[in-house]
Amino acid sequence: MKNVPFLLIGFRFLLAPVMITLAYVYEDDVRLPLVILLLLGILSDIFDGIVARNAGVSTEKLRRMDSQTDLLFWVSAGWCAWVLNPGIVLHNKYAIIMIFVMEGLTYLFSILKFGKETCTHAFLSKIWGLTLFIAFFGIIGFGYAGWTFTLAVAFALISHLDVYLIIFFLPRWTHDVPSCYHAWLIRKGKDIKRNRFFNG
Repeated sequence: MKNVPFLLIGFRFLLAPVMITLAYVYEDDVRLPLVILLLLGILSDIFDGIVARNAGVSTEKLRRMDSQTDLLFWVSAGWCAWVLNPGIVLHNKYAIIMIFVMEGLTYLFSILKFGKETCTHAFLSKIWGLTLFIAFFGIIGFGYAGWTFTLAVAFALISHLDVYLIIFFLPRWTHDVPSCYHAWLIRKGKDIKRNRFFNG
């Protein structure tokens, strides 16, 4: 059980080049397989944390590895969306640029304050991950970027604001902080409750 989280993270890491390669080689014929790989990827993301916490191996190293693999996985999904639907990506380029800027700022703020990247795995970030999956499901699977894409952009804004506040409130770097409220409690020296299935 202790090795399962690492295997799940490694699986998601390998999905990135596989998905991009498939998108370039097969183009429109690969929409369904890519959607299936997206689903497997997000399931691996959900269960690696759950297994790690229940197996007692939810270490800083593992959680940081998980965060960076998440970034690689979602960027690869975005790359596939670009290959298959360049018109949709160009039409929504300002929203997409905004998301990249917000994500970059989380790294910048965290590195400037703590000397290492952020690794909060906050509740709102998890919800954003789910909305990203829904958005990419629509774009990659059906060439659709309506309300599903708008929902993902909305949660991108909300979740990144939450992470900025977490970074601001935390007196020292730590991983798995459920929300900015919990970061504020940590700043006050209070204990916080974490759910073994979702955080901590």
